[in-house]
Amino acid sequence: MANALQDQLLKAGLASKQKMRDVKTQKKRDRKAKVDDGSSELKQQIAQQKAEQAERDKALNEKRFAEATEKGLVRSLVTEIRKQALNLPKDGELKFNFTLENKIHSLFIDNKLQQQLLNGRLGIVRFEEKSYVVPHKLAERVNLLVPAWCGYLWTAAENQPETAVEEDDPYADYVIPDDLMW
Repeated sequence: MANALQDQLLKAGLASKQKMRDVKTQKKRDRKAKVDDGSSELKQQIAQQKAEQAERDKALNEKRFAEATEKGLVRSLVTEIRKQALNLPKDGELKFNFTLENKIHSLFIDNKLQQQLLNGRLGIVRFEEKSYVVPHKLAERVNLLVPAWCGYLWTAAENQPETAVEEDDPYADYVIPDDLMW
């Protein structure tokens, strides 16, 4: 019947063939638009996946930036250690032992360096299989950034004398010297 009406309109000159084709395609588009094929859910899933991917990318970029910054700090720390490291005396008579990662390492130093190490003016840093005697502030920075490199660092908490004394201690009146060498 619809075709009969279209034919009548064509014969009367009220419509053209092109106009009829346009109406048919528009009807098909309208029918397809009304059909729910799940594309809206699919679009939402895709949008959600893109958002999650963007978050992961952002987190990864931040992590890479932090690593690069840390590497830059470590690199600058290495150059600073090499610049500020004190030269060890060639005729060092005292063997100074320190532990690093459950291994005992030693340096031969003189009395002056030993006193500075024990008083907290110097520290020992070890990396790339070599030990460096550096100023205390630099050793503290190394301890903060790369604790695995800090061989010896004087801290006030470690070197406080113990106040707990036994009541029956027969040697309580005798003072133990700080520079006692075995």
